[in-house]
Amino acid sequence: MAERGRTRTRRGGSRARGSAPRDVRSPQRTRRSGDRRSSLRRSAAAKRTAGAAKVLGMSTTRRAAIVAIVVCALAFTIAVPLRTYLSQQAEVSEQEARQQQLRQQVEQLEERKAELSDPAQVEAEAKRRLRYVTPGETPYIVQLPGDRGDESRPLRGDEQPHSDAAWYENLWDGVTERE
Repeated sequence: MAERGRTRTRRGGSRARGSAPRDVRSPQRTRRSGDRRSSLRRSAAAKRTAGAAKVLGMSTTRRAAIVAIVVCALAFTIAVPLRTYLSQQAEVSEQEARQQQLRQQVEQLEERKAELSDPAQVEAEAKRRLRYVTPGETPYIVQLPGDRGDESRPLRGDEQPHSDAAWYENLWDGVTERE
């Protein structure tokens, strides 16, 4: 109701009756004004950035140097934890491999323990390694030309074994040795 003396235009605006449209431009004129507006916008943006640089009191070279320093600081900040992480991952994989080896060794030792729980097996080991003979048996020692004489003949009490270890260590090594 407030627009009684006005007619509506296509764009939804209003104008007074009898007046000519406001912007009747040729396409060429519109293009020039668009170019002019975009160049004005660009120059305004350039002035703002230049104004910011002036406010900070830095040239483009100084700003680039500061950006480079910030990037280097970030790289060093990330590099140390990354190196630590990678070394820990390598250590974890190494420890897992060691754990697997130890599990296999435990399995072998458990099998050996089960073998030695049988008295017949213990007796056979004593006969073979320590050259024990049960009463009533006749012992024979066969020496082949390729065998070494030192290992095949039993040690007497006055002879020392070749190693510098104590006698009980040699005995224990002989009992626990697995062939």
